[in-house]
Amino acid sequence: MGDGRWRTAGSALIRVVVVWAVSTLTMLALAGILPDFQLQSDDGDSITKIAFTAAWGAGAFGLLSALVWPVLVRALLIVPALVLGMLVFFLNGSLLLVALRLIPDGRGAANPETAVAVAAVMSAVASATSTALAVRDDNAYRRRLSRLADRRRRRSGADSGRSGPPGTVFIQLDGVGHDVLARAACSGLMPTVANWLADKEGHRLTPWRTDWSSQTGASQLGILHGSNHDVPAFRWYEKETGDVMVSSRPASAIELQRRAVARTHDGGLLTLDGASRGNLFSGGADQLALVLSMAARLGKGRRSRAGYFAYFSDPANAVRTALSFLAEVCREIGQSTRARIRKDTPRVKRGGLYPFIRAFATVLERDVVVAAVIGDMFAGRTAVYADLVAYDEVAHHSGPHSRDAEKVLARLDRSLALIVKVAEHTPRRYRIVLLSDHGQSPGETFAGAYGLTLKDLVRAGCGLPVPRRAQSTRSGSEARDAVRIALHRPVEEGEVEHRAKPSDPVVLASGNLGLISFPDIEGRASREQLDRSRPALLATLANHPGIGFLLVRSERHGSVVLGRGGTEVPVSELRDGEGPLAPFGPGAAAAVRRTDTFPHVADIMVNSMHDRATGCVHAFEEQIGSHGGLGGEQSRPFLLWPADLSAPVAQGTELVGAEQVHKVLRRWLRECSGPQIPLAPSGAVGGADEADGTVQAAG
Repeated sequence: MGDGRWRTAGSALIRVVVVWAVSTLTMLALAGILPDFQLQSDDGDSITKIAFTAAWGAGAFGLLSALVWPVLVRALLIVPALVLGMLVFFLNGSLLLVALRLIPDGRGAANPETAVAVAAVMSAVASATSTALAVRDDNAYRRRLSRLADRRRRRSGADSGRSGPPGTVFIQLDGVGHDVLARAACSGLMPTVANWLADKEGHRLTPWRTDWSSQTGASQLGILHGSNHDVPAFRWYEKETGDVMVSSRPASAIELQRRAVARTHDGGLLTLDGASRGNLFSGGADQLALVLSMAARLGKGRRSRAGYFAYFSDPANAVRTALSFLAEVCREIGQSTRARIRKDTPRVKRGGLYPFIRAFATVLERDVVVAAVIGDMFAGRTAVYADLVAYDEVAHHSGPHSRDAEKVLARLDRSLALIVKVAEHTPRRYRIVLLSDHGQSPGETFAGAYGLTLKDLVRAGCGLPVPRRAQSTRSGSEARDAVRIALHRPVEEGEVEHRAKPSDPVVLASGNLGLISFPDIEGRASREQLDRSRPALLATLANHPGIGFLLVRSERHGSVVLGRGGTEVPVSELRDGEGPLAPFGPGAAAAVRRTDTFPHVADIMVNSMHDRATGCVHAFEEQIGSHGGLGGEQSRPFLLWPADLSAPVAQGTELVGAEQVHKVLRRWLRECSGPQIPLAPSGAVGGADEADGTVQAAG
């Protein structure tokens, strides 16, 4: 036992010495390269003196980073996450200036701008060296996590044997369809998932079927709050107020959450001792990070700190993320350039701010959310739900089956592997449930295939002027709005439809689902009203080769589905595999019937065509990987759960709808924890011990 302690202490001492030596060499090299950074007096010093100065400065900087940095970060957690990430560099540079002042005889000096650069490089090199040494010692990282966990147990008085009820971590891989995940596991692209599936006592995989609105707003609201009633699409027009509701906008998201709670009379899946990370909705959790619905309502008592502290308390994390962020921007520019040179089809524009939005989704959002989840696990929270949006954002622009998207899946798998490793050392055992909110279907955009947008087609059918050139329909992006929220920047709360006249139609897109509303017609317009006022419109839409079917109210038949060649089927008589719904597979009829009952269903609901042979659809937005309607893999997400939990549904039956998924997750929480009782008052569990949860996010 004594030998083991001495061996551990000796290994730790060797690592400290090696990191110190490498930091010293780095400081010497930077002093030789940067003219505004010096480690010697004006009269010059011997090589030995300069080396001693560098060693002193590197040691002082390392000591300050270890002792002072956590206190600084804790004091600055009131600022937005992205601002804190940028502030890290300036604080790190300030620590270096302090370290240089501690060098005897004042031999160290640097300009403030140079100090920021030197500090960033030294933190990155020290982190890389420490990581390399930990790789050489397979147990180093595990021992560190174990020490953190033991320290937390001693402070909380918890049983060191982890004999209490397990917690549950729900990780949502946004936009990853069942078939995409299965292929990635089989091909070795996601080894963590593959190991789960290969283990007979590991995890089980099953698909589930979304509602007609196959997008995050509807799915996640149903999963977290138990109801997605009256969410017909990602965005829709509400006639009584004249507002356009957008699922990823804070005002809309909080209103949708309020409506769901009022309908279910339940706070949500995470009400008791839960944490919500990177989601559109809170799920009733007190611990929040990057949650859009609560972005404008975070008071001092509700602000989540554990995840941010766990990430930014190590300055090397911010440096590493910044470098990864820049690398991802360059990677996107390179990939889009190659796609243009090869003239790949289908293809959409990927310039402007998109490379930075992609980098936010695939690097910064991932790192902060994963760090927050790890902090929650060390805090021993009962339930954590986190959304990783990286794949969804890249697949929209590169395609769901592209090599670009596959590389994102591989990096997400490394994040899962880190969470699994951390779970071995947390104060309580954790079961990890992996799921998605929808899939994605490939295909050329509607405008790319036919030279006009859905709005252009609607205006032509209404006899209104159409622009000579098709104007691109703005692509909805959860990541775009998440960037603004992370910066505490205002987000436009409604998408204003620029109409020449009040009677002009409002045309909105949600993937390959289109919604057409007529503000001048009170209530839900009927087919008969439209035929009288716009006699060519319905026939123009229904007979277009890029459109699969329409849903419209009828004064004679209640509501009808219209298809090509004058096909008309009352909603009550819809059957899967028949009529206009024939290409859309099982469940399409029930999905259409349910949406038809929503108070805010559009006057005309338009679903694009679907090619069953290729799985392709036509998005009404600028996306070559889309979701939001019926057709293909977008309606077939997955659920991956530990084998010791009960099966989601009885054998031979199908899991249908996000509301049913909510019931399954509720049941699993009861199975894991029994009666759910908060472990501590809100905010108390991770308040005093957040520093102990410091870990490095997956790169």
